[in-house]
Amino acid sequence: MAIIALVSAKGSPGVTTTALACTLSWHRRLVLAECDPAGGSVLAGYLGGALDGPRGIGELAVGELRDGSLERTFWSQLVDLDAPHRDRLLLPGVVDPAQAGSVIPLWQRFADFFTALEHGDPPYDVLVDCGRLPVVGPPWPLLRAASVVLVVSRARLPDLSVARATIRAIHRDFAEHRVPPGTMRLLLVGGGHGKAEISKALGVPVIARLPYDPRTAEVLSLGGTVRAGRPLLRAARGLEVPVGALLEQRRARLAWPVSQGVPDAV
Repeated sequence: MAIIALVSAKGSPGVTTTALACTLSWHRRLVLAECDPAGGSVLAGYLGGALDGPRGIGELAVGELRDGSLERTFWSQLVDLDAPHRDRLLLPGVVDPAQAGSVIPLWQRFADFFTALEHGDPPYDVLVDCGRLPVVGPPWPLLRAASVVLVVSRARLPDLSVARATIRAIHRDFAEHRVPPGTMRLLLVGGGHGKAEISKALGVPVIARLPYDPRTAEVLSLGGTVRAGRPLLRAARGLEVPVGALLEQRRARLAWPVSQGVPDAV
């Protein structure tokens, strides 16, 4: 299991909608962690704010800073999106801007904790919604710890220009912190330029393209009945295959003994 980070190249089309579509459609056991310091939206939007009290990463951060209670309280702060199976869990993001001040200093702590969930019983992947990078206190430690980083962008020229700047920022940070290459992929939304053309222009492989599906996006943003047969959910379900392949490739590279050198290409 692993951390899969999603970062938005622009405010639209919405990395949260994409992350939620994946969480609701993948077969993997997932925790969707809203780690956008600008605030989470699934609780107020898709879930309609209907919970029995404050819950989420802000509450975890306050408790961790007060008495180091992250391990003890983590599971009680999650929302089961497919109750009672506990296969699709949500860690809501900050709901009060004041909470961000408690969360930002703990990004590395959360990165270490999320990484360790692969050794849990049962193990979980963590799908991290990192929002946009041009904010105060972006979650860089989570991006560095991720096995896969998906930059979500529309395939139109204005959006691709922003995506180029986002990709450069990630490359600079990863080089500075010696993060192994090969974790980043582009995830396109809607029509526009071709995948091969975009990949060549931006220097990052395109992992998939999700369809423009405003009806489903509205349900994921504002609440309602999610229909598995809708185009966005079908495409999000298909995304699990290439992401899973990337995770397996990365595990194989990390497990290969350095003394044996690089295996022959097949």
